[in-house]
Amino acid sequence: MLETSARLLKLLSLLQAHREWTGPELSRRLGVTTRTIRNDVERLRSLGYPVHATPGAAGGYRLGAGAALPPLLLDDEEAVAVAVGLGRAAGGGVRGIEETSVRALAKLEQVLPSRLRHRVGALNAYTVQIPGETPSVPPELLTTIANAARDRERLRFDYTGHDGAESVRDVEPHRLVHRRGRWYLVGFDVDRQDWRMFRVDRITPRVPSGPRFGPRELPADGDVAAYVERGVNTAMWRHRGTILLRASAERVRGLPLGGNLEVEPAGPDACVLTLGGDDLNGMAAWIGFLDLDFEVLDPPELAEAVLRLSERYRRAVSDR
Repeated sequence: MLETSARLLKLLSLLQAHREWTGPELSRRLGVTTRTIRNDVERLRSLGYPVHATPGAAGGYRLGAGAALPPLLLDDEEAVAVAVGLGRAAGGGVRGIEETSVRALAKLEQVLPSRLRHRVGALNAYTVQIPGETPSVPPELLTTIANAARDRERLRFDYTGHDGAESVRDVEPHRLVHRRGRWYLVGFDVDRQDWRMFRVDRITPRVPSGPRFGPRELPADGDVAAYVERGVNTAMWRHRGTILLRASAERVRGLPLGGNLEVEPAGPDACVLTLGGDDLNGMAAWIGFLDLDFEVLDPPELAEAVLRLSERYRRAVSDR
């Protein structure tokens, strides 16, 4: 009986780790006959695991989704990762999920082996999580957006911009990005015919959803995280500026200050940089830190701030 139970657990672990197995593959992995595999599959079904079987030479066994959640088998690393993730989720970020995360973490820690419980305890004891003032979002909003992206269905939603302006958007959702406590949606704005980034906490979906859409090439050469990083670095500020730098885009991106900047090539030895800031004088000073020749393209107020700064520097050394 003990041998049979151990074999069932091994079979279940294989089914959870692989999309589909043939009967002969499972029999070789477990060292039993295909008839024993069929019997073990029936035992798993009687325990509530929805194991589907496809007949024929190309058929096999796979674990499907059932009406109830059966027990899951996790290896050591997976169990630690889930426990740590639940601990972080209990600290907030997604509205209404904190208490649920605490309950799930308590259940998991109760069955963890001692060696794993010590690892999780050490990580929690010696890791400090600083709560931010970022707004949380309801989990159903995240799943609504994720499902629309998965099914390639347009989303219509009311959106409040950073300046308080309200608008109705028709968007093809592609990715959800979590950055420093905030959730962002990256999608293709149908009306504006361009990629856009939206704060999820400012989205109020409208129903029903829109029509299906076809695949598109993602922005930033598929690096959605870099696209969001650059967007946040400019869109969140009161002022935006555009400057022409007398250096290649590759050189600027390689600078210590240039990793997450919005840089577009403008020839072999020039590029256009878009930046943002809350203070024009601070933006003018920051540009000087790049130690490159430049020309302010827009706005005129930024050019005036650069001129004032240059005159201040000139006066500082005029008596020497």
